[in-house]
Amino acid sequence: MADSAHTLRLATRQSRLALWQTEHVAALLRAAHPDLAIEIVPMTTQGDRIVDRSLAEVGGKGLFIKELELAIEQGRADIAVHSMKDVPSELPPGMSIAAMLPRADPRDAFISKKHASFDALPRGARVGTSSPRRQAQLKHARADLEVLTLRGNVETRLRKLDAGEYDAIILAAAGLTRLGLAERITHYLDFAVSVPAVGQGIIGIECRSSDARSIELVCALNDEHAAACGAAERAFAARLQGNCFSPIAAHAQLDGDALRLQGVVGSLDGSVLYRDSMAGPASDPGRIGIELAERLLAAGADAVLRQGPT
Repeated sequence: MADSAHTLRLATRQSRLALWQTEHVAALLRAAHPDLAIEIVPMTTQGDRIVDRSLAEVGGKGLFIKELELAIEQGRADIAVHSMKDVPSELPPGMSIAAMLPRADPRDAFISKKHASFDALPRGARVGTSSPRRQAQLKHARADLEVLTLRGNVETRLRKLDAGEYDAIILAAAGLTRLGLAERITHYLDFAVSVPAVGQGIIGIECRSSDARSIELVCALNDEHAAACGAAERAFAARLQGNCFSPIAAHAQLDGDALRLQGVVGSLDGSVLYRDSMAGPASDPGRIGIELAERLLAAGADAVLRQGPT
């Protein structure tokens, strides 16, 4: 086995999607650093263990990464591979995102065995999602729908749909595509219906801020476009200071040297939805995110963000 000076240890969740993402990062690292030995450290997180309640009820998406961060802090791993949509906008002290990979399809995917599209769902249809963000936007678009909690890994969620527990479910298109399940997608939700989660479609690599060696190794994988878009979206979420119940969505796109960010804040029942966008220089994505958040707060989104679960 290679000595620790020539080994990089990658902490990951054990779901098939998380392992795919980690193996993908490992392959890219081996290509960038042929002499580097890669060790994958699979772990089960609290978010994986609790599958009978919504994430908002049990502590939010951060439950998927706390154990991985602890492994890094304790020296049992060097880096962690995450879906950036699962990473809270504020990291623990001493931790940083060292690289973001090129973004995959950021859209939400509508999946149904009986209905051709979201608009084709009959009144009262049962739609499964684990996300307050999706719940708010879906209910805003279709107040007649019954939006129900859906937990578990991708395969588990698809099995629940196939068993007839839901008329349709909503999943991230990127995860389905990475698992070779794109054929299950009935259609893609337009951003006018569902703006994606902050960081959706981006794989991020986290490590200790003081770990210069790991940072140098993984920086070879960083995609400047994804990093700029991710920074704008994360600054937007951080400025809003929403909790795990807060339906917050944001998506940034680059157009040459300009970055355009659209953001959404809504109530869980979908009755109130604030939506706006703004553009600015791609060289200053954080400022764009903060200014868009402040614009929504000034419009009244602060009242929505103070609300808890209903």
